[in-house]
Amino acid sequence: MNVAVLLLLGLGLLEAEGRCFFSRTQEHCVCYNLSQKSLGSITQCLAATVVEFRGGELERYVAFPISDLNPSTIEMLGSLVIRKIIFGDLLVPEILLARVLRFFSYTQVQELVFESCIFKGRGNWAEMARQDLPILSLHFHNVTSAPLTGREQDFSSLSSWLETLQELAVTGSHVTSLPCSIGRLFRALRSLDMAQNSLGDKSLMPTFCEGAFPQLQVLSLQCNNLTSYHSVCESMQLLRELQHLDLSQNKLMADPSSSCQWPVALRIFNLSNNGLDEVLTPLPPSLEVLDVSCNHLFAVDISLSSLKKFFLSQNMLQAAPSIRNYPMLDTLHLDNNLITELPWDEVKLLGHLQDVTAAGNPYNCSCSGAGGVQALAGLVHLGQGWPQDYKCHSPPRCQGRLVKDVLVSVLQCNSAAVIAPLCIALILLGVAGA
Repeated sequence: MNVAVLLLLGLGLLEAEGRCFFSRTQEHCVCYNLSQKSLGSITQCLAATVVEFRGGELERYVAFPISDLNPSTIEMLGSLVIRKIIFGDLLVPEILLARVLRFFSYTQVQELVFESCIFKGRGNWAEMARQDLPILSLHFHNVTSAPLTGREQDFSSLSSWLETLQELAVTGSHVTSLPCSIGRLFRALRSLDMAQNSLGDKSLMPTFCEGAFPQLQVLSLQCNNLTSYHSVCESMQLLRELQHLDLSQNKLMADPSSSCQWPVALRIFNLSNNGLDEVLTPLPPSLEVLDVSCNHLFAVDISLSSLKKFFLSQNMLQAAPSIRNYPMLDTLHLDNNLITELPWDEVKLLGHLQDVTAAGNPYNCSCSGAGGVQALAGLVHLGQGWPQDYKCHSPPRCQGRLVKDVLVSVLQCNSAAVIAPLCIALILLGVAGA
């Protein structure tokens, strides 16, 4: 039973006194600083689907005897309902992890997470050769380990498992590159999150080399050290299945001479928070979702025939983009720009969308600034910001008032709507009199 307990602790034999807390409604169990004295409290985690182990240092347990499991222990492990295990704030000797990980093959654990952990030393991964694991999702956040370069043999021993992994996240861990040979092991990976690292333009090409991540559909490179839009595009050429790319929170710059073409499968593109003063081109040809919020855009002059969702909030736009350039559009977000009015002809088009928001703009409420927004509110739901975040900035008599409370004169703001029928009536009367 010692092996089963060690596995359930998931390397949680810790020095300081602690205990476990189980939420039955959430099926979530958290264990803090377990010791051998407080080991009994872990039994309440047997009914949990998610178990967390937080705090401690494990070097003293490197010599802990671990033998093969007997049939009754294997049956017990297979009966556990635990699907996700989280390790946090731990110093993990890699040699101990290598010895314990193989026993996960007897469980139903599908997701493994390491948060704020330090991996120490080098493990002997030979025992993991040809070993399959049920774990499909692997997450590392704010972890420290030996460099990945030169560790191809270690990863090769894990190939039977890594070839089935579907989701991998290595975030906030100062990663500067990922060796090509390691990327080639992740043959079934669908989602890769490398956000908040130190990846540069030159490190992407070897990372996404020929044969690496052949099934990758979702990739996040958010908040790295990327600057060249062209270089990033060139690095994506071999990711033929890529559908969703997040490049937000970088410092991308345009290359006027670039003729690079993005993967044709790419549908969702996030360029938010890049300090852009223009929308970078070329864009993926079949784009359906484009996020360029939190930039410095003054105007948007692009056409995308397949675009369905366009996020432009927190820029410096002085006018809404003409949605005639986006015939498939159903969502448009324009919050916190410099838009003062919505022209009547644009309001009619915007009214056909499913989701429109334009809160936090300095509306001129003398005419179409108020009338246009009021008309739009009558045609489409303006989100949680309506009406409290739609306020007048000018003229002075209206400043600070809610747009919805401004009385709009039809004669003043849309005189054609009054004059045209009046002229027609006069003409008809003239004809009748004749």
